[in-house]
Amino acid sequence: MMNTEDETSGGTVTLISKEGERFQVDTNVAKMSKLVESTIDEEDDDDDQLNDICLPNVKASVLAKVIEYCEHYQTDKMTAITTPLKSSKIEDLVQPWYADYVKVEQVMLFELVTAANFMDIKPLLDLTCLAVSVYIKGKSPEELRRIFNLSNEFTPEEEAQVREENKWAEQPPNNNKNNNNDATGTESDNNKDTATSS
Repeated sequence: MMNTEDETSGGTVTLISKEGERFQVDTNVAKMSKLVESTIDEEDDDDDQLNDICLPNVKASVLAKVIEYCEHYQTDKMTAITTPLKSSKIEDLVQPWYADYVKVEQVMLFELVTAANFMDIKPLLDLTCLAVSVYIKGKSPEELRRIFNLSNEFTPEEEAQVREENKWAEQPPNNNKNNNNDATGTESDNNKDTATSS
């Protein structure tokens, strides 16, 4: 019964974006953010008047998307994302609305990850991180550097050495049986060589 009372008497809270844009949001929706929830709880202890909540790290366009997620979550709770993942397709892991939600430009996706982390909204952080992992899967180191705006700090020689040392990571997973047999065979051959040379 207490939850029903909270839902009807929850009121609204104003979230303020980095640019100063104001968003009037139902308190229960806003409380999906642990940051907002703790701020509301602190202000409730101080006085009865709830102040605006500034989110200086969240752009207005991103905050609007976060609010859209939180509002939808109230009526259609997202299926929890568990690991290990059962599929590499987002559509197989969450409801269609959530899969479509993360079909956004790369910049927006990364900003949603940052906002979900800053605002402490775990289900949104899980969803956006899943989307990023699907997005970067199978990308070359050069593509990943470009995506994440990273510089290449290795000389060509150092890069060749790292590639050689980590060659196993680039092998397709279907070759595991053959590789295990090869490794066993090689080990047996090495043992024979050692025994012969003794």
